[in-house]
Amino acid sequence: MSASDLLPDYTTVTPADVTEITDAAIEQSDRLVAALVGDRDDRTYANTMQPLDDLTVIMNDADGRGVFMARVHPNAEVRKAAVAAEETMAKWGNDLVMRPDVAAAIKGYAETVDAANLDGLQARNLEFWLRDLRRAGHDLGGADRDELRKLRQRLIEVQVAYRSNLDEWDDGIDMTLEDLAGLPESYIERLAPGSEPDTYRVSMAYPDYIPFVEEAERRDLRQRLQFKFWNRAAEANMPLLEEGIRLRRQIALLLGYDTWTDYSMEVKMADPSSVDDLYDSIVPGLTVRGNGELAILQDLAADDVGEAPIQAWDWAYYHTEQRKRDYGIDQNEVADYFPLDGVIDGMFEITGEVFGLEYRKMENAMAWHEDVGLYEIYNAGGDEPIAYFYFDLFPRDGKYGHAACFDIMGRVRRQDGSVRPPIAAVVANFTKPGPDSPSLLKHDEALTLFHEFGHVLHFCLTEVDHPRFAGYDTEWDFVEAPSQIMENWMWEPEVLGRMARHYETGERIPDDLVKRMVDARDQNEGLTTLRQVYLGKFDLALHAGTEDLDIDETNREAFAYSLLPFHEGTHFAASFGHLMGGYDAGYYGYQWARVYGDDMFSVFAEEGVLSPEVGRRYRDEVLARGYSRDAIDHLRAFLGREPSADAYLEHLGLLR
Repeated sequence: MSASDLLPDYTTVTPADVTEITDAAIEQSDRLVAALVGDRDDRTYANTMQPLDDLTVIMNDADGRGVFMARVHPNAEVRKAAVAAEETMAKWGNDLVMRPDVAAAIKGYAETVDAANLDGLQARNLEFWLRDLRRAGHDLGGADRDELRKLRQRLIEVQVAYRSNLDEWDDGIDMTLEDLAGLPESYIERLAPGSEPDTYRVSMAYPDYIPFVEEAERRDLRQRLQFKFWNRAAEANMPLLEEGIRLRRQIALLLGYDTWTDYSMEVKMADPSSVDDLYDSIVPGLTVRGNGELAILQDLAADDVGEAPIQAWDWAYYHTEQRKRDYGIDQNEVADYFPLDGVIDGMFEITGEVFGLEYRKMENAMAWHEDVGLYEIYNAGGDEPIAYFYFDLFPRDGKYGHAACFDIMGRVRRQDGSVRPPIAAVVANFTKPGPDSPSLLKHDEALTLFHEFGHVLHFCLTEVDHPRFAGYDTEWDFVEAPSQIMENWMWEPEVLGRMARHYETGERIPDDLVKRMVDARDQNEGLTTLRQVYLGKFDLALHAGTEDLDIDETNREAFAYSLLPFHEGTHFAASFGHLMGGYDAGYYGYQWARVYGDDMFSVFAEEGVLSPEVGRRYRDEVLARGYSRDAIDHLRAFLGREPSADAYLEHLGLLR
């Protein structure tokens, strides 16, 4: 099969196409389900479990060709149709696992001799399906099961609406040139015009918002912009979030769990007590460190704020000022050495060397927008692509507003023994190139690109043929580890020295600047990590089971971990997309996975940060394995020992 036969053509997608893709996938899947639930005495894997595997591929493909358009398509009507398709498909999947006839067929097969003789991924698949059935309420009575279905269907509606509201949100502030004092000319030039003459629109898009709160001299405007940013979609999404959390609590209780957290973590690496242990082990030391860091920032801000404490809209600005003062680092100067195309080329060179890969950009992406690029991945020296991925890296109206990797099509072993390569997409919001200037990434943005590319490699380098266990479908609190590890390369002098070139002169980044960047890596690491603690604690508190939960008060209490005063009148939970995007009772996973990411990178640090030998072992034992075994076994196989938190704690300055 040629690339043109495999790759979707997104250039002519219409709302009707999205609906047709969805309907066709459901129709095909319904036929498979009808066959597997029929009366039969000869239940086998082929006639009971294989149809479920097949429909998983069908539905996942439809998601990548249709539902994915809700996140990226420039046409609002296409996005609207894709949001509707997202809800339809999610409800169909929910109904599938709740159908009594499907449960009877799977449970009946589980009692057969054929099932008893299963091994490998087929045995694992049956085990996981039986677990799914239990978690879907098949041990409940009929009335309770009906109630559970109603609750789960409504939860899908709430989650889809929340995400759509956030994607479609459009707001900002029109500012004069004087209002933009402190921002570089390159930033001002790329702003859209405001509604009044001689004004500039500062939107909620990351390339507008983040530089403003980091560099704008006007405190009142930083406050005003953050107020808007932390209130995105608040009127629509706060009621949805409240309902969603209530629905989750009802579902958990109906299934016999004390809290949604207990239900959610049952299928993850961690349990609630181990997450509490992680936080308990770092919060005291981080608080001491964070208070010291905050005192330094407070002194730096004294001329502006007097004796009043610096606020949430201040800290990024004074963090930036401190970096200039203490390390001589101007992030705009650093960005001159990180043109996007150069970062991509360097990332390809580094990962190609370490993991034995080659990348080629395709001429015709057939993508949903002209800015999107399409790439092939080859094994080094190979002549057939093993995977494909899209880069959709610039903001536009209605597009997903954060940074994430989406799976378009999974790896499939065809009946003739050939392999259908996987396809992924990175969606991000970096500064778009101007007429006379390239997209220049701040170092934090380059880190984000490396992070998301870690997900691409995890998804695309899988060697698992089973659709349930291929790619990055691992325990959800491990899924960030292969991305956390990627960030480490962007702090290595050897890597920075090789890939960073000035966008105008082509000169290599000065060694002294690299040294100052690396020296500044741990600047305010206490405060930065405490913000992650706040988000993780907030998420867990929302799902701790309290019936009369006050989301705003819960947010305020958790925000205390950040050591900053609460920004009054804001409703950050309305735009905390992870809460409705699969990380519910799971945001802790970023720190949990970082423990393992840092531990795995310590092997590279010891044996060579660009070692192809270590890279091959990491690729074989972690990236290639998907969910074919538990993540802890990936770690043991790669590390050659039990995992350790030492590298993580050392980075935080907490290793005793």
